[in-house]
This record gives sequence, C-alpha cells and structure tokens, in this order.
Amino acid sequence: MIWRSREPRFDVASGISQGARDYQEDAITADFPVGAEAGFVVLADGMGGHAAGDVASKIILTEVFSELKFHFADVVSFESRATEILRSVADLANEALRQHTRSHPETEGMGATLVVPALVENRLWWISIGDSPLFLFRNGRLTQLNEDHSMAPQIDFMVKSGLMDPQVAANHPDRNCLISVLMGTRIPKIDCPAKPFELKAGDIVVCSSDGLQFLTNAQIEKVLTKARKTRSTEIAERLLEELERLGDPDQDNISFTVIKVNDASVRAPEDRPRGPSTAVARPRRLTTVAPEHVRVPGQTPTTSTAQVSPLPAPTPTEAPASVADSRAGRAPRSVAEAVQESNPDQSVEDLSPARLRPRRVTVIK
Repeated sequence: MIWRSREPRFDVASGISQGARDYQEDAITADFPVGAEAGFVVLADGMGGHAAGDVASKIILTEVFSELKFHFADVVSFESRATEILRSVADLANEALRQHTRSHPETEGMGATLVVPALVENRLWWISIGDSPLFLFRNGRLTQLNEDHSMAPQIDFMVKSGLMDPQVAANHPDRNCLISVLMGTRIPKIDCPAKPFELKAGDIVVCSSDGLQFLTNAQIEKVLTKARKTRSTEIAERLLEELERLGDPDQDNISFTVIKVNDASVRAPEDRPRGPSTAVARPRRLTTVAPEHVRVPGQTPTTSTAQVSPLPAPTPTEAPASVADSRAGRAPRSVAEAVQESNPDQSVEDLSPARLRPRRVTVIK
C-alpha cells in the first residue's frame, strides 16, 4: 500500500560543490523512495588529504548506506530500536576504516565526520559524529539540532565567561579542531538521541558538511526565508549561489541535503504497513577470499580457488597522538593541549585527536 497525498510527504534535494579545494572529500547520498513515509541521508566529510580523506568518506558512506537500506525495509522494526541501529552502523563504518588503514598503512590518520538524519513520518532520528551540522528551519528561525564535536563550543563558552575577546574567538585557529571523528579508533563522542525530534509541516531540515558554514547562520536563514515556499531544488540552488557570491578563496568542499516537510500527519500504529522481517541479524564479518588449500564441501579437485592469503586477525589499535590535516600545512598538535589551554578544568580523558580545518570566518559586526 502506497501512502498518497496531493504532494510528497518529503521534498528532497541535494547540492554539492568542490569549492576552492583541489579535490572533493565530502560524500553524500539521500534515499527517499517515491511514495514512502520514510527516508534517510548519509553525509561524511573526509579529512586526511588527497587519497585519504576522500577514501574515508566513501568507505563510511558505503557501509552506512547499505546497512540502513536493509533496516529501512521495515521502518516499524527500525523505529523500535532506532538508536541501537544508528549506533551500530557508525561502529560498522568505523571498523571498516580500521581494516582499511591496517591493509593500507599510507592512509593512517584518515577519517571523516558522519551525520545521518533518519525520518519516519514526522519523527526525526539522527546520529552525528564530528562537526557536520544538522539544521532545522522553523517559523523563520534556524537552529542546529545536533552537537558540535569541535573546539568551537568551548571557545564560545570562554567568550561568554569573559575569558576571550569575541573577535579573537571568531577567528581562533582551533575553532575547527575536532574532538570526535571516525578514524577506526575509539569514538569519544556520539550524538544519538534516545527519542526522536517531532517535525511539523513547513519545517525545513538541512543536513550539511561544514563547508556550508562559510555562510553565517543569519545568511543561511535569510536564504531559507526567501525560498521557503519554493521546491527543495530551488532552495539548494540558492544556497550554492550564495556561497559562490561569497567568493571565499579558502572555501571548503560543500555538500548538503534540503528536506522540506510537506505533511507531518501520523498514522495509527495498526495502519502502518510492515515490510519483510528483519529478525535475522546480518553477518558482521568482512567478505574475504578463501586461500587455495581451503575446499568448499562438494568442490571437485579440478576447481581452482584464488591464491590469496587470509587476512590477519584484527588487533586493537590506539588513536594516534595527534592528527594534522594535510590541507592545513601545519605541524601536528594535540587536541588535549588545545582544550587544556582554553579550559584548565576540562577533562581530556574522553577526547581524541583530530584535525585543523582552516577557513575564514565571517563575522557579523
């Protein structure tokens, strides 16, 4: 049975641009089937430079998308354990990164942020790791729904406490230093609410990489206010045009998805169609090629197999002491040192190293 209305429940469009960078490290996809009451977005913003950051974001996108697509075959089952599933797909992607860096040592230090908004009727679930924002535009105001896992909140706190000048804080080189990111090591911070956020008709959700934040929140809000009654494709085009008009020579990669909520009605539980059962757990082991001496039962002796050695057993790895983004051109530094400098009382036990992502910050005077 297909849910129908005068227009789709969700109007969705994505925008992507390389910006002023030499290569694209963002990866994004949106899955909102026609007639469906649910859908999701997967966005990963890579770090680590060419042939590393882009690889990390693609690995994460592939792993998360394929797993969520499986679970969204039955959205009722998904919602019954949404938080558990979202956390598990992040762990799966993180493990895939770990395995890749083990077999490709030259990519050591690569990583990516992750933000996944998952919508079912009027309910919004999400998981986010890093500083890629998830915005809500409602009644003319723009707010960020997810946590910012960078140094920016702590720097802003210092401003509110009178410990730092606002101008200094706005242009502080550590604003974009991440304190949590997927790197194949322990994930220090994960934002994944236990209950969904309730959406209303007319809401606009924007899931983006931090490249969109070369525009201030006020500038983004202005674009959405003017274009709120147009289609999502028009909104996406206007956001890209505004960034192009800005003309920042340091413009980061840009990727985002605009989701307009046309209908926020809710079905009674008994009226919601169920998809095929997802009770059987999916295998979590990586697919490998059997070595030559391993014979499948019933295999004839003349059948040849690939001459590939089995993968070594995984061993725990620790996070590197520090990570330097190749785009920054700076010497590695410890995030813990940066945190302690700005707030001596801050515990750094749960913080992991991350990267510097330089950009010019537009300041509203």
